[in-house]
Amino acid sequence: MQLNCGGKFLDLSRPIVMGILNVTPDSFSDGGYFVQLDAATAQGKRMATEGAAIIDVGGESTRPKAVTVSVAEELHRVIPVITALATKLAIPISIDTTKPEVMQAAIKAGASFINDTNALRADGAVEMAKFLNVPVCLMHKQGEPSTMQQQPQYQNVVVEVQQFLRDRVAVCQAAGIARNHLVIDPGFGFGKTFAHNLTLFRHLNSFKQLDVPLMVGISRKSMLGAITNKSVEQRLPASLAAAILAIQAGANILRVHDVAETVDAIKIVETLSLHTLE
Repeated sequence: MQLNCGGKFLDLSRPIVMGILNVTPDSFSDGGYFVQLDAATAQGKRMATEGAAIIDVGGESTRPKAVTVSVAEELHRVIPVITALATKLAIPISIDTTKPEVMQAAIKAGASFINDTNALRADGAVEMAKFLNVPVCLMHKQGEPSTMQQQPQYQNVVVEVQQFLRDRVAVCQAAGIARNHLVIDPGFGFGKTFAHNLTLFRHLNSFKQLDVPLMVGISRKSMLGAITNKSVEQRLPASLAAAILAIQAGANILRVHDVAETVDAIKIVETLSLHTLE
């Protein structure tokens, strides 16, 4: 199983790591660290050296209570970084955005993967993704970042998240986006309580029935803090444990902050596990 990212291929026959590069002042974990071009470029190169298979560049925070930024501001943040990294790295660059205009400019600048926390629900997003002809990750979220954690409710969170993703895959295919260009993400922490997140994670292997690659983004998230009572900067061990469990449940892509450590964890699981990874 491979994803063709503009001629750069992601081999999903084994789990791979997507390195998170937030060029924002307000992301929950690394906000403000990489807002300068030199710092962002150095971090992207570092993650590639550490074993990231793809770098995900985001210019708008999607943490709970985050405020939406304009298209112009998001472009100002991400395009110089994507342009710089695309000329320096052999691996694909992903654009983490919900806006069709940003998708188009990012792909023109050298990105070749779209990571959309809104699952291409913005006006014109599906059509833009079809036009750009690059892989897309469709993520589930309930509500908007500014309000999504106020009162998320589900009758059955696993069934509802799966149905949402199944429907979005169908919408994309009906619009002419190839199924082999689609990835899904259950969206841990996006309009979900701690209990919802636990239930989703415990049923993560059931998402494989959708028959598209599965991405999991749980690195440093609040559910890990709730379990361990550790602050964001102290959640590396918890993030690695969750990453191991995720790949054992069938995750193909792990979206993480701590690339080198996660790459090592995957190597240990692959080498020492009693069961062959699917």
